[in-house]
Amino acid sequence: MKLIAIFNRDGGTFKTTDMDAYCDHAARIFAEQGHDIECRVVAGDDVVGAMEKAAKSGVDGLIAGGGDGTISAAAGIAWKSGLVLGIVPAGTMNLFARTLKLPLDIWQVIDVLARGEVENVDIASANGHSFVHQFSAGLHARMVRYRNQMSYASRLGKMRANARAALGVMFNPPVFEVEFNAEGRRGLRKVSAISVSNNEFGQDALLYADSVTGGHLGFYIADALTPPGVARLTIDILRGRLKENEAVTAMTATELELHFPKRRHDVRCVIDGELLPMARDVKLRIHAGELKVLVRQPQQPTLQVQDQEGMVEQQPSI
Repeated sequence: MKLIAIFNRDGGTFKTTDMDAYCDHAARIFAEQGHDIECRVVAGDDVVGAMEKAAKSGVDGLIAGGGDGTISAAAGIAWKSGLVLGIVPAGTMNLFARTLKLPLDIWQVIDVLARGEVENVDIASANGHSFVHQFSAGLHARMVRYRNQMSYASRLGKMRANARAALGVMFNPPVFEVEFNAEGRRGLRKVSAISVSNNEFGQDALLYADSVTGGHLGFYIADALTPPGVARLTIDILRGRLKENEAVTAMTATELELHFPKRRHDVRCVIDGELLPMARDVKLRIHAGELKVLVRQPQQPTLQVQDQEGMVEQQPSI
């Protein structure tokens, strides 16, 4: 394949990496596997423009290196352009890389991508804005807003800021109303948090999907919470028991409509880690199998199976 690699030099791991040596390494490994690749190292502010330009240059695929924001932007560009996407996880959480079961080491992942297979996986959108991880409002958005008001210069500093922001939200949880329509399942609820994921979350405390080939959105609502309720929810998430929390309702859908009845100023949502203005009406969709990614080996498709209590579980198809 003919490829262009765009590496965000401001991405966490890349800040302390000899990028000339890294590009030489990537070029050699990909060439050994018969690929033609050009590597470009750009500043964080220029990453999206560089990827958009690369997508129009007649290449077969895009290799994107950086944090979750860079990877999310790259996925949207690759999806709309019909390109194959390879991701180099150089951020703090690297959630999509975890879902795709890629190595989190930036040197090891190059070999996996160069030898990798192309798999068609799911990507989601909120009012046309694509995402590979999640759309959220309420607790998460307030936490990101608090964190963005803090200063940090390292991955460890960002993790500390996350912890401080989470503690701040715990003592000041938001409460708001939402109407939803999940393929005919309707409701009006007073909530503290909403999360819509590209396929259902697994049990890891970082809350990422175990697979992105299921063809559905995960939809999670947390009822209006007091500070002790937020603490219990946090503990259950850390224990991998989000769906077992008494305040959480979980379901799946291929399309979802949200309406926020009360007009509020400066309302924000989070899409793949980015804090953005939120419309009063949000339509979310899954685009099953529309994103082409490089993986070590294709994921086994999953089927939705209801247990005796009506809960939906994911099981490998045979």
